[in-house]
Amino acid sequence: MNTYITLIRFTQAGIENIKDGPSRLEDVRRAFNAAGAEMKAFYLVMGQYDAVVISEGPSDEVCAKVGLAVSSKGFVRLETLRAFTEDEYRKIVSALP
Repeated sequence: MNTYITLIRFTQAGIENIKDGPSRLEDVRRAFNAAGAEMKAFYLVMGQYDAVVISEGPSDEVCAKVGLAVSSKGFVRLETLRAFTEDEYRKIVSALP
């Protein structure tokens, strides 16, 4: 499974309806599971972003599909990063010319 880090910003609609956020978060968790992926962790954060999600999925396409579905609701804007483990990093670097 690939690892992804998603940086989240609430939209105006998202912050206006923040009390519904926990139930929307459970909907997102179900969307990940239905796509064969898993939301490993959710963090509310302070600073430039409002929240961070760590997830695992079988492919970039699955992650993009879930991200687009979540974003289309209009409550958040997402920036998703493909994360490589230390072992994956070492393998990539060792293959450099």
